[in-house]
Amino acid sequence: RDEESLEESLYLNKLPEKFEDDAMIVVSDPMLATGGTMVACLEELLKRGAKATNIRVLCIVACPVALSKLSTGFPGIRVYSAMIDAELNDKGYIVPGLGDAGDRAYDSE
Repeated sequence: RDEESLEESLYLNKLPEKFEDDAMIVVSDPMLATGGTMVACLEELLKRGAKATNIRVLCIVACPVALSKLSTGFPGIRVYSAMIDAELNDKGYIVPGLGDAGDRAYDSE
């Protein structure tokens, strides 16, 4: 996502043009904060023929804002999270969360 606007941005897409009817899809995202990036991802999967009931979302930390957005917008999708933290700060980070997962994973800070 864009760090200033907090809007999602698609910068890499290697998905097949069309998914098979019975394709099981697992989407992983370390942190579900606002849910915007996951919504964009799920919309792209559904556009390519994926069935919502065959999609699983895995994350480490989720915020109720994102969980609510996903359950309302994508009934049938299952979300698995190791923990739920209740708040987002003004930068859209989960509080207390675990910091910037991308920076931690790729030592990019």
